[in-house]
Amino acid sequence: MTAEVVVIGAGVVGLSAALALQSRGFAVTVIDRTGPAAGASAGNAGAFAFTDILPLASPGILRKAPRWLLDPLGPLSVPPAYALQIAPWMFRFWRACSPRAVAASTRAQTALMDLSKAELEPFLALTGTAEMLAKRGNLQVYEGEAEFRASLPGWQARQDHGIEFHHMNAAEMAAVQPGLSPRFTHGTFTPGWYSIADPKLYTEALADRFRANGGRLRIAEVTAVSPAQDGATLSFADGATLRAGKVVVAAGAFSHRIARSLGEAIPLETERGYNTTLPARAFDLRMQVTFGGHGFVISRLSTGIRVGGAVELGGLSLPPNYKRSEAMLKKAQAFLPGLDATGGVQWMGFRPSLPDSLPAIGHARATPHVVYAFGHGHLGLTQSAGTARLVADLVTGVRPAIDLAPFSPQRF
Repeated sequence: MTAEVVVIGAGVVGLSAALALQSRGFAVTVIDRTGPAAGASAGNAGAFAFTDILPLASPGILRKAPRWLLDPLGPLSVPPAYALQIAPWMFRFWRACSPRAVAASTRAQTALMDLSKAELEPFLALTGTAEMLAKRGNLQVYEGEAEFRASLPGWQARQDHGIEFHHMNAAEMAAVQPGLSPRFTHGTFTPGWYSIADPKLYTEALADRFRANGGRLRIAEVTAVSPAQDGATLSFADGATLRAGKVVVAAGAFSHRIARSLGEAIPLETERGYNTTLPARAFDLRMQVTFGGHGFVISRLSTGIRVGGAVELGGLSLPPNYKRSEAMLKKAQAFLPGLDATGGVQWMGFRPSLPDSLPAIGHARATPHVVYAFGHGHLGLTQSAGTARLVADLVTGVRPAIDLAPFSPQRF
């Protein structure tokens, strides 16, 4: 059997790419091991964080990391059982934290963010999901003058790139978001931070539109991709095969396994994200609030109030540690004294992360008929529309809308 274009992965990036390819006239099949919105696309914070241009790999994170790593339930953790396995990735991460590397990553991230923001609303209109978008902004809060002052270089970098923001004192924060603990004395509001009604419902809506457009969605596990004349061959766990003219690998945290079958060792790791979604009545949340010093956010969704974030670099096999969700929820109760923390649902998902905080977007080394689009970390939803545009450009041979050299899958 032969398909014109196959997209591996039915998360928000894969389905967005599939829809963009359909809009350019391709017959597309999407294949996923568990189905639409089954992974990180289901449980993210629901934000289009276009102002989040600073890479996770930075001198600032290196300063915080020793303190954070001492707390097994803190914002950044590496389970002891996984420490040896992740050591090479951590070395690359450390190298990516140099000022020169951070400057380059920030420029590249900004270009992708600008493209993604420009593409978002036309993409939502194309897919009939525009009513799911909200523009409430984000409030980053700080405990004291010292923490606020430490954040200013990052805000200067955003200002240099034309990003709008407003610093606030406690009274100004209380006016836009009542109920914050008085421990937060300073804040910064960014109006250009959008959100989606619910990321799972949004991704499922993309799947529905894809099928309505004539797309085929198949649940199966792809174990390998190999070059073939005028295309590529996909191999499945059940022994079946499928020929495709073009293949897009957008399988999130599992993408490196497919890349390995093509002879490429791409250093993809997993940021295991945790959250608890509370009933909508839990708190009068006016916008997303970021507690940067503690590594988590609280988001208002159509389906409830979501408390989540942090980074646990623990791979794909270790069992979830839901004590991390509980620790964030306990902090949220202290930070928002009126929060009703009962009736919550816990979740853990795999966020695919590369050491320099940039995704891999580009052709496979082995064949131009395979395009990679993975490794967005915690920015998959944010960068989904921009990535979809770039994938469609690559598949059709159109010059990409931005310079893809910083995102080359072969840069490692």
